[in-house]
Amino acid sequence: MAKNSKENIPQKRIEQKQYLMLEDFAGIEVEDADNLKPLDCINGFQVRPGFYEINGASALPEGVNFTIISHSATSCELLLFHRKEKKPYARIPFPKNYRVGNVYSMFVFGLKINEFEYAYSMNGPYDPRRGLLFQKEKYLLDPYAKAVTGQSEWGKQLSADSFYKARVVHNNFNWAVQKKPLPSLRDCVIYELHVRGFTRHPSSGVKHPGTFDGIREKIPYLKELGVNAVEFMPVFEFDEVRSMREYQGRKLLDYWGYNPVCFFAPNTSYASEPEYNREGRELKTLIKTLHDNGIKVILDVVFNHTAEGNENGPFFSFKGIDNQIYYMLTPEGDYYNFSGCGNTLNCNHPMVRDFILNCLRYWVISYHVDGFRFDLASILGRSEDSTPMNKPPLLESLAYDPILYSVDLIAEAWDAGGLYQVGSFPSWNRWAEWNGKYRDDLRSFLKGDAGYACGAAMRITGSPDLYPPKERGENASVNFLTCHDGFTLYDLYAYNQKHNEDNGWDNTDGTDDNRSWNCGAEGETGEESVNRLRMQMIKNAAAVLFCSRGTPMFLAGDEFCNTQFGNNNPYCQDNEISWLDWERAKEYQEVFEFFRFLIAFRKDHPAISRNLEEQVFEFPYVSLHGKEAWEQDYTSETRTIAVLFAGKGQDGREDLVYLGINAFWEPVQMNLPRLPENRCWIPMADTARGKEAVIEREELLDHGVYVMHPRSVCVFTVKEL
Repeated sequence: MAKNSKENIPQKRIEQKQYLMLEDFAGIEVEDADNLKPLDCINGFQVRPGFYEINGASALPEGVNFTIISHSATSCELLLFHRKEKKPYARIPFPKNYRVGNVYSMFVFGLKINEFEYAYSMNGPYDPRRGLLFQKEKYLLDPYAKAVTGQSEWGKQLSADSFYKARVVHNNFNWAVQKKPLPSLRDCVIYELHVRGFTRHPSSGVKHPGTFDGIREKIPYLKELGVNAVEFMPVFEFDEVRSMREYQGRKLLDYWGYNPVCFFAPNTSYASEPEYNREGRELKTLIKTLHDNGIKVILDVVFNHTAEGNENGPFFSFKGIDNQIYYMLTPEGDYYNFSGCGNTLNCNHPMVRDFILNCLRYWVISYHVDGFRFDLASILGRSEDSTPMNKPPLLESLAYDPILYSVDLIAEAWDAGGLYQVGSFPSWNRWAEWNGKYRDDLRSFLKGDAGYACGAAMRITGSPDLYPPKERGENASVNFLTCHDGFTLYDLYAYNQKHNEDNGWDNTDGTDDNRSWNCGAEGETGEESVNRLRMQMIKNAAAVLFCSRGTPMFLAGDEFCNTQFGNNNPYCQDNEISWLDWERAKEYQEVFEFFRFLIAFRKDHPAISRNLEEQVFEFPYVSLHGKEAWEQDYTSETRTIAVLFAGKGQDGREDLVYLGINAFWEPVQMNLPRLPENRCWIPMADTARGKEAVIEREELLDHGVYVMHPRSVCVFTVKEL
C-alpha cells in the first residue's frame, strides 16, 4: 500500500463521497442516493429531477447531473453532441416540473463523460429594448462549464458555423500534502507573466514552449531568480482569434487573453497536449509543482466584461441566458462599456455576484489558487445603473467569504470609464491594490523631473498617505514600475515615445503618459555612454522597487532587459514583440545578477517590509532623509532623498537599511545618520559602479559620508565593529 491512501481509492468511490456531501433537492434522501431511479424517459434517455445546488454539469456514478439558471427563459433544452460534431445527436427538453424557481436541473442516466459534449438551447421573449434576447436556435455555452471545446488549437480560425460546447471533466487530481507554508503577501516578490509568451520564443529551450508545462520546466530559473509568487495573465478560456486580422503580412490575435469566454474553464490551448475530459490537469500539475517550490500562484481574473462584446459582438452564452441580468444596459437596452471592450458585467446583481463568488471558490478549492488580481476592479463596485457604490456588495462578499478568506485579493483600482480609486478602493482592511501612483511618482522622480520628491518618499515608505496602516493593514500596496500594460523596464529607458505602429492603429492605441526617458537616443543605439546610462537607470529602478515598503511586482523579462521594441500595448502581438527572448538573459547577465541580489537582500532584511518588534538606536522604524541625515524639507527642486528602515527582530538581530537616491545629474555628498561608535555604515550596492554594482568587498564608510554619482542609487547596511 502506498503511504497516500487516496491513490488507492477507486474513482467511483471518490465521486460518490463528493456526491453525497451535496444537499439533494429532488426529493431523494441522502442515504438512498446510491439507489437513484429514473422517473421519466425523454427522447430515449432515462432522467429524473437533478441536484439543484450543483451548478453546471457533474459526473456522478449513475450518470451526469445538469443544472443551469435563467430568470426569464420560458423553456430550456439540453443538447448532446458527439465530439467535434456540429449537430446534436440528442435534444432533451427539461420538463416544466424539473424547474424549481429559476433553476433547471436534470439527472441523465447512463451518460459517460468521454462520449459527449453539450450545450443548451433556451426560449423566451425577444425584446432588445428590455434587454431580452432569447433565440431558441442559438446554441449556448454553460457558464459553469469546466472545459470548453472549439479553441484547443492556438490561433486556429474557426469556421463561420462553429460554436462553443462544453465537456464534463474528472475532478480527481491528487494534490497530496503541501510541503511547506507559502509566503504572506507582504513577503512576496511577484513575477507577472504571460503563459504563452514566457516560453514561446525558440530561445526558451523548453520541450513544450508556450504552455503550462513550459512554465513548469522554468521553475528552476524562477527559484534561482528568487521570486516567490507568480501572477499569471488570464488563463480562463478566451478566444484569441475573435478579432484576428492581418496587418503588413503579420497575423494579429487577441493575445493577452482579456476577453473571457468561460470563467470556470482553463484555456485548453495552453496545455501541451489534448486533455479530453481531464482539462486543467496540466495547470494543476504546474500549480502543485510551484507550491512544492515555495511559490504562490495568483491569477489575473477578468470579471468586468466577456468576449460577447456589444450589440455587434458574438452571441454564445450570457446573452442567450439572461442578457438583461448579466450585463449593464442603458435604458435603451444597449451595453454600457466601462471595460473598453464592448460590454460590462453587472457584477452587483445578486445572481451575477453569486456566480463570481462560486467561480473564485472553485479555483481555490479545485486548483489551489492562492490569490486573484482583479482586472479593472473598479467596475466591480458599480451599481446596476453604472454609478459607483459606497459599499459594493460583491467586494464586501469577497472580503468576508470564508472560502476566500486566506487568499490574496488584489485590485486594479480603476476602470475604462474614468473611475480611479487608487487609495480609496473599498477594502474592509482586506483588499490590496496595484499602486498606480507608485509607478507614476517613481518613474517621474527617477528620471529627474521636478516636484516629485515628496511623492517618491511616500511611495517608498509604503504610501501611508494612501493606505493608513490602521485602516488598510500592512499589505495594501502592490508596488510596480512595469507590468504587461505599458513599457518593459528596458524600454522605459530606451524610448521617449510609444512605438505601436505594428498594432495597425496608426500608433493611436496605448497610453501617452509613459514618463519614460531614452537617455539620449531613441531605441537601439551603438552609443556606449547612452547604453551605460540605460543600464544604470534600470538598476536604479530595481533597487528602489525592492527596497520599498509594500509588495514588489515586476514584469517577466525585466530582469534581463527584455524589450518590446517600444510597443507599450502589444495586446495583439503573438510574436517576438511579446515573447521573452531568453538570449538576452545571457547578454544582460549583470542585470539578472543585480535583480537576484536585490530579491535576496530584501528577504534577508525584513525591516524593509514591516515594522519589527523593537526600535534600534532609538531610530524610527521608517524615516526620511536628504543629502543630510534627518533632512526632510523637500522642495520642488529636491532630487536627492533617502529612506531609513530600522528595527530589531525577535531574534535580537539589528536590521538597518539605508536607501539613497540621487536623481540629480551632478554628484552629491550624502551624510548618513550617525551610529554608535561600535557600528559603521557599509555600502551593499551602488548602481554607478556598472558591472560591480553589487559591492562584494566590505567598505567601511568614514564618518558615514558617501559621495553619490549622478543618477545613481545606493543601498547601505550597518556592520558591528
